[in-house]
Amino acid sequence: MEVRYQALLEAVLKNEIAFIRLSKIELTEIANHMSDPRLAEHMPLLTPGWDKEMAATFVAMKEAFWERDGLGHWAFLADGRYVGWGGFQKEGDEWDFGLVLRPDAFGLGRRIASKAIDFAIANKRIPYVTFLLPPSRRNLGALKRLGARKVGEIEYDGARFLKYRLDTE
Repeated sequence: MEVRYQALLEAVLKNEIAFIRLSKIELTEIANHMSDPRLAEHMPLLTPGWDKEMAATFVAMKEAFWERDGLGHWAFLADGRYVGWGGFQKEGDEWDFGLVLRPDAFGLGRRIASKAIDFAIANKRIPYVTFLLPPSRRNLGALKRLGARKVGEIEYDGARFLKYRLDTE
């Protein structure tokens, strides 16, 4: 078991992480990713039936946030391969961070989140970042290691979420 874990760890550490615009990713890649039933376990707002058209609508919506706020969601690449999407979305006066990885890339979450948080720390427009997690998420150690603290629970689009905050100044 230890040898297998070490091999997995080495593979994860070798991956070069890049952030690019979602519009650069093939729509079928995004549709396939968002159709994986394992995502629905922790995404209460995820709607079924993702196809190329739904992915195009999604990407257009995320690109509109870039136009409005000058910041938004990226596609994440590991060694040039699409592994998920996420980033910052302005919700009122707060910058919320989201991260949605393909199940085969869950091990990259900490590295991707750390790189994104470093971006937020360097960006003077972002005094703090919020995270909304469904109550089904039990393993919150990574958030705590980042320094995020729980500020309560909220309802968003009819679903309940745990809200965390990380000061970046």
